[in-house]
Amino acid sequence: MHLLSQRKWPILVGVAPALAIYILFAIVPIIISFYYSVMEWDGFTQMQFIGLANFQEALSDPIFWTALKNNLFVVAASVFGQIPIALVVALVLNRKLKGGKIFRTIGFMPVVISTVIISLVWGMMYNSRRGLFNQLLENVGLGELGQNWLGDPQWAMISVCITIIWQFVGLYLIIFLAALQNIPQDLYEAADIDGASGWKKTKHITIPMLRPTIIVAVILCISGSLRTFDLIYVMTAGGPGHATEVLAMYMFDQTFSSTRYGYGSALSLFIFFFSLLLVYLSTLILNKKKS
Repeated sequence: MHLLSQRKWPILVGVAPALAIYILFAIVPIIISFYYSVMEWDGFTQMQFIGLANFQEALSDPIFWTALKNNLFVVAASVFGQIPIALVVALVLNRKLKGGKIFRTIGFMPVVISTVIISLVWGMMYNSRRGLFNQLLENVGLGELGQNWLGDPQWAMISVCITIIWQFVGLYLIIFLAALQNIPQDLYEAADIDGASGWKKTKHITIPMLRPTIIVAVILCISGSLRTFDLIYVMTAGGPGHATEVLAMYMFDQTFSSTRYGYGSALSLFIFFFSLLLVYLSTLILNKKKS
């Protein structure tokens, strides 16, 4: 504490640029969105105060509810797909397997590859005529199971979510691997002395020690899923028939395609507060399970 008080000003000077950028590009736009959300404005004419009409319109729009349902599907698929897969793979790679570093690199590569490239490649793989998946089914004699993966409303959202899971599993894999390295080895040595099996060590040592990291991963997963836009926009553009439209895409179309900046601001605020609500509820549930 004494050291911190002595170096308070150097620390403040070091933090100030990042804090200023965060306030300018994160806090200020949120505040401005509050103002725009109660206005009717097309970006050119004079603003007109309309109160909560934008929020009322959103709640009465069936496309908004479709986008919300699709977004919840993406959140559920991401949380129950990315987190468990990443955790299992991290536990396997943490066993000092031969070539483990290569597998870590391969697992993390989709995270750093351009989302547009991923969308285009997976879009070709899902192609109903020459796509990889239908060709594989045809080659193994299961051609009748082939689907129009991105053109069928029944399969489009599932197909997109598979791509999202594949893209971001590597991120949580690296997070869990870093957390596993910080677990004291003394705990495992004591468990070995007591004759604990590998499963018991995982259940009673590894998972409890990883709980804070799992909570953080879930929070990141939820917030990232609610901001999903570019991948779906390139793969399906929200189609067919709004089957893959999510809140961020609905907000984008209403704001820039329809030039309704007030309505778009209201939608952005809804996404912001809905994200906070989901993060709060998930944290509450996970902490309750801990107790």
